[in-house]
Amino acid sequence: MHRRDFLRTAIQWTVGGWLGLNGVAAAGAAAPVRMALIIDDIGRCRSITRFFLKLPADLTFAVLPHLAYSDQMAREIHDHGRDLLLHQPMEPFNPKLSPGPGAVYVGDSKDRIDNVVASNIHAVPHAIGVNNHMGSRFTSSRPAILSALETIKREGLFFVDSMTSHHSCAYRTACGINMRAGRSDTFLDTTRHPDAIIHRLYQLVNTALTTGTAVGIGHPFPETAAAIHQFSAEIEGTGVEIASISSLINSGRPGSPIHSRPLTAQI
Repeated sequence: MHRRDFLRTAIQWTVGGWLGLNGVAAAGAAAPVRMALIIDDIGRCRSITRFFLKLPADLTFAVLPHLAYSDQMAREIHDHGRDLLLHQPMEPFNPKLSPGPGAVYVGDSKDRIDNVVASNIHAVPHAIGVNNHMGSRFTSSRPAILSALETIKREGLFFVDSMTSHHSCAYRTACGINMRAGRSDTFLDTTRHPDAIIHRLYQLVNTALTTGTAVGIGHPFPETAAAIHQFSAEIEGTGVEIASISSLINSGRPGSPIHSRPLTAQI
């Protein structure tokens, strides 16, 4: 069976189970199987970002602050009608890794975290949310991440936990202060080969079939673009939808429809 036919059949039976219908009845039901794909690390290169913007998918883009093309790319992404996040640099466990300009650290004062995060939000025009760049150590510290989240909430943005560590408490902390939040299920391109990335995309579909939604994070690699292009064609007409991250984010309540099965890199 072709993957598209398999997906269509799987979705029909999944929706039938949700709605208490048999497979035939479910065939006519709308399938709420939606997944968001976030492309991180935008701001260093214009050409690859523009290539991703041409893909037939409603991708979300996370822009690093204070890089050569951060402002320009943020404006172009907004002009294309795509969701735009501030990709907030945060301290990793590995001290040899630099999160880059605009980073916050566990030892920072609450005032410094507030000032840096607010400045970064204003430096990325049209951002509607924030996700973390690196940050395995920072997101594992509740006092530190709480300071950042309070600033993000005050600025009217939501937060997506990139889940760079199994120890992250960012999503739970965000829910605890009743802010809109979500979390990633997987990184798509830890292996930079289109076949491996497509395999990871179908694993994300399995997550969406189980929970109704899923979130994956990729990077501005040509292999990732090629895989998403092929995947978008394969899911056409199946009921699987690549949706904006803002349409999947919950309202900050426990029991989110966005579940996490993180494949982490401890960064």
